[in-house]
Amino acid sequence: MDNAKVRLGIAPIGWTNDDMPELGGEIPFEQCVSEMALSGYAGCEVGSKYPHDPDTLHRYLDVRGLQVCNAWFSCFFTTGEEERTVAEFIRHRDFLHAMGAKVIGCSEQGGSIQGKPVSVFGPKPVFTEAQWQMLGHGMNRLSKLAQERGMRVCMHHHMGTGVQTPAEIDRFLAVTDPAVGLLYDTGHLYYSEGTQAAVEVVLNKHISRVVHVHLKDVRPGVLAQVKIAGMSFLDGVRAGAFTVPGDGAINFGPIFRALERAGYEGWMVVEAEQDPARANPFEYALNARKFIRQHAGI
Repeated sequence: MDNAKVRLGIAPIGWTNDDMPELGGEIPFEQCVSEMALSGYAGCEVGSKYPHDPDTLHRYLDVRGLQVCNAWFSCFFTTGEEERTVAEFIRHRDFLHAMGAKVIGCSEQGGSIQGKPVSVFGPKPVFTEAQWQMLGHGMNRLSKLAQERGMRVCMHHHMGTGVQTPAEIDRFLAVTDPAVGLLYDTGHLYYSEGTQAAVEVVLNKHISRVVHVHLKDVRPGVLAQVKIAGMSFLDGVRAGAFTVPGDGAINFGPIFRALERAGYEGWMVVEAEQDPARANPFEYALNARKFIRQHAGI
């Protein structure tokens, strides 16, 4: 890959999980960002322990050579909360803009079961035609707001939400303007469909809409246990369903080659939520960095 076009970042979720603060709750922010920099990453996403003041956060990150590239944003368009979502988005946008980010990763959380104590493969939201139209209208509106700051929004397809499967990704992209991007996540696609083919097909089909990439792997043995035991999404994380690239079932070679052929420009971010007491985040960050350097050339 072209190092002038593609930069590599990492998410803080491997150090502290915002959805389960007990995982890594004892790890201080300064340790997290220092280990990111020591591992050889150029940037990061944003976690709950990060200072909310841009000037303060810049002081911590600039000296370590790190740049913020994205931060999770929850949307609630399908439950009729458009105005609240828009108001919160504007604050989020302005924070990320002050940090120099160019993309804003969104997740439609209307009806999401990802944080509920139910099987992640149980009944999840399935949007009606009216809800798809609400989501499309809302995301197009966010896209225009992002463009005011020279930024782009993208949808993070995610387990337990109404935008999870390849068909749902197709539908989302069909109801939104071309300026609305896709946050392509290898781990969530494999988790949802259980095949390498699904991971590659979605990328090749929609590569022109991909504006941000999350790299994570899946341990197939743990994924099988999640299905058999009816585990929730969060229990699956605790059990170790996700891991860093090169440590699971996904073949990343075709993914890196497809992105390179398409001339992808932007960030690739290692995002592998694990229990840091069982998977030392510094060690796993180093392992992922070495793997990506060897297999993607960045």
